[in-house]
Amino acid sequence: MSAIDRINPFSTQCRRPPGERFDAGRSQRESVPLEAHAEVGSDAEHADPLAILAQQDSSRLPELIPLRYGRMSPSPFTFLRGAAAVMASDLAAGARTGLWVELCGDAHLGNFRWYHAPDRELVFDLNDFDETLPGPFEWDVKRLAASITVSARTNGLSPREARSATRSAMRNFREFIAETAELSPLALYYYRFESKAALEQIEGHGKKHRKWKEEVLSKASRKNSLRALDKLTDVIDGRRVIVPDPPRIVRIDEELAAAETGAASAFFENYRESLPLDRRMLIDRFSLVDVARKVVGVGSVGTRCLIVLLEAGDGTPLFLQFKQATASVLEPYLGASLHEQAGQRVVEGQRLIQATSDVLLGWARYQDEDGDPIDFYFRQLWDGKGKIDVDELGPKRLAAFAGICGKTLAFAHARSGDAMMIRGYIGDDETFDDVMVEFAERYADRTERDHAQLCQAIDDGAIEVIRDI
Repeated sequence: MSAIDRINPFSTQCRRPPGERFDAGRSQRESVPLEAHAEVGSDAEHADPLAILAQQDSSRLPELIPLRYGRMSPSPFTFLRGAAAVMASDLAAGARTGLWVELCGDAHLGNFRWYHAPDRELVFDLNDFDETLPGPFEWDVKRLAASITVSARTNGLSPREARSATRSAMRNFREFIAETAELSPLALYYYRFESKAALEQIEGHGKKHRKWKEEVLSKASRKNSLRALDKLTDVIDGRRVIVPDPPRIVRIDEELAAAETGAASAFFENYRESLPLDRRMLIDRFSLVDVARKVVGVGSVGTRCLIVLLEAGDGTPLFLQFKQATASVLEPYLGASLHEQAGQRVVEGQRLIQATSDVLLGWARYQDEDGDPIDFYFRQLWDGKGKIDVDELGPKRLAAFAGICGKTLAFAHARSGDAMMIRGYIGDDETFDDVMVEFAERYADRTERDHAQLCQAIDDGAIEVIRDI
């Protein structure tokens, strides 16, 4: 099987007439009816969530594990964010269409955001690919649907309002899959979702709403390396250094300083080699100034992450993030990645999914003190990255934002999969929407029980936590 066939086993069918591909997708219903996706499996079949999380802990920095649980424990939504491995186990036990795309692998509501395209325009897209892997398209759809319902409940919305928000995403996914199925390959390749277009779909009138929209874009556009320089660094004894902000940002202790900084210098060259020639020439204009550890996300807490300050000869700053890449949580169920280097898996997956990506995406590997390889991927730290705080969205804005995310996910799947086959499978009526809403409600119930189990373990003293949010 070729690399392209591994991403999409039906890739050779993409040259066939649209009608044939539509019928091929439709025929998949015979073996996997739409209604089968509403099931979540029995609790008896559900793997122990804490055991799955503990297994992940074994490969993480021990001192950060309590912080991981501290960030997962506040609500069912924060638990869901950090429990991609738990949901992967559940999805693997359910129905599979066999209609493959490059999965985001963690397409929850909080992983859709703005960032700067190479032309410096703000665009809206998925923006977390730690778990990316080829797999059945519905796995991403189910994670998005579940996250919307869990988020709505966490925000105190009514069952009707939660269903409305989840249905908005599913309807937009279905309708935009149909739209992209009609696009030519080139039109699909060049399409991208502009930031203002995304926000305009969040309905609202009046000065207050317009001000909110303006603030969302303004905050994102201000996040760049100059802003990071002001927020994250200071000049101490004539040297520009990254200022600690425990537990989020910590200085590397003296014993590790030489090793960590040396490692940064060593594998920086490996990272450079992963870039196209024009990007190498760009990065060569910068010198390494300082390195610090940064704790990021929820599910990623405990993995290694460094932020690196570089500076050009004229003083122009550039912040990069080196983030550890491990095996995707989907690999036990979908097979190992084509890429032996996990950082390359993340970068190549991101490029397949996004319409446009960070120009400085790359990967590198170095060996730790025990001689074990550690994979990293590199990206700019702050490059117009902005998001909507879903915890503060009321029912109307949540439904609108969820709809944008559904549309965005459809476009991501159309780029690496066959939108016409997916369209044939999900159909043009609301059956697909109904099924996914039902799944989301059932999985939200499960997530609430899993979250309660975590909280009980914390109360019993079985799990130590550090809270910073």
